[in-house]
Amino acid sequence: MTTVPDTDRLLARTLSACLALVGVLLLARGVDASNAAVGLGDASRDPLSVPRWLYVATGGATIGASALLASFVTDRRLVRRIHRWSVTTPDRATARRVGVAAGNALGLGLLALVVYRGFAGPQIPTVNLAVVFVFAGMRAGLTMFAYLVGNAWPALNPWRAVARRLPNGFVSYPVRVGRWPAVAGLLALVWMETTTGMTKRPELLASVVLAYSVLTVVGAVVVGVGPWFRNVDPVSVFFRFYGRVAPLSWDGGTLRLTLPGMRLVGDDDASEGDAAADGVAANGAVDGPSDVAFAVLLVWELTYSGFVTTERGATVVRALVDVGLPPLAVYGGLYLLGFAAFVGAYVLAARVSASRLQTHRRARELAVQFAPPLLVIAAGYHLAHYLAFFVSLTPSLAAVLAAPLSTPANPLVLTLPSWVSAANIVFVLGGHLLAIWVAHSTAYRLFPSRMQAIRSQYPFVVVMMGYTAASLWLISLPTSPPPFLP
Repeated sequence: MTTVPDTDRLLARTLSACLALVGVLLLARGVDASNAAVGLGDASRDPLSVPRWLYVATGGATIGASALLASFVTDRRLVRRIHRWSVTTPDRATARRVGVAAGNALGLGLLALVVYRGFAGPQIPTVNLAVVFVFAGMRAGLTMFAYLVGNAWPALNPWRAVARRLPNGFVSYPVRVGRWPAVAGLLALVWMETTTGMTKRPELLASVVLAYSVLTVVGAVVVGVGPWFRNVDPVSVFFRFYGRVAPLSWDGGTLRLTLPGMRLVGDDDASEGDAAADGVAANGAVDGPSDVAFAVLLVWELTYSGFVTTERGATVVRALVDVGLPPLAVYGGLYLLGFAAFVGAYVLAARVSASRLQTHRRARELAVQFAPPLLVIAAGYHLAHYLAFFVSLTPSLAAVLAAPLSTPANPLVLTLPSWVSAANIVFVLGGHLLAIWVAHSTAYRLFPSRMQAIRSQYPFVVVMMGYTAASLWLISLPTSPPPFLP
């Protein structure tokens, strides 16, 4: 095996870091204000001080150049050491049981409060516990906790806590179905969030949560708690996928600390059977086409939500409605066609990668193996879209949780400084840079040849650059309420 000298590897890493820093500084310098909270909060409508195409192209170039520089890191032992590094704590079974019991009780209590306050509380979204907790507390805060720290949803999940105490597993879940029900479920949830106005109507939100609760508990009873929450329930799959990015995880009853994103890289020593038995894919996160679709959907749903809440998106929607198309058909068409385009671009990258390599690995296998980096990209997108929204509503969230049965007299919303806009760009680029390293580690796990490992990444990097450009463009646009929607 040919390796690069230590000095060259150090130079490559230094150049990569410098290039990324220069790109970020250029972006931060060029952006006066941007969309700080896509979809759920107001954002500045100030213009950019440089053309958008320039800093979008700079961001895409940063990703592409860093990918080329990463290809200089060819020492397999170094790559393996990085993604295998971990620290574990002793098994604390009693503490874990107590924590899970406390989490179950908290989750059940919060679910009851969301439904009750959604119906009985004030129908003003900024002071209603149901709206503030679901969208600021869970959609933003708990999701960020899942990929920045660790996935706490299994302990909080109220529906699992109920279903596991009931007789369940009367029908075997068909393995061939995979997680396609979770893909369909997340598509439906994002569609309802975007088009029904539930973010502003507490009663409607409470009705949806109640119906979802009944459907989830019944489904888990029918097919079994494990299969349902592992394959069907979109909320559980959503948090599980984001949780794979986090540095903290429960592994065999012990708390394990790894480098962020490194659990997305598979282990050469782990067999496919062992991974399946543990409920974890062999590559660390994704196992099959349905998982690939779910990972792409995590990227696309944020892109779509960002687009339809910008002035440019509103202009496109109005133009299509003016030619006679129903508004919901326009939103639905943009939603599904955009998702199909994102999936199609990724599948095309897998096919191009397979056709360029002299390898026995097929395009489908490459698509599955290189899908985990998409979860890091989605985490960067989510942080850029929701951090400002979460921070600004933290006082309101604290107020409704401190006195859940009363209405805050003066809800407080923080006004954030303008530099948060530049931070959003850093989050997007940071997610993509980490995703490229995950892809690089994956390639060296899959291919014995150094050139095969390097060349296999190029088509996927091109897709990542396209995702980067789209996201940077969206967070630069001034926001606007989606037209023709409640």
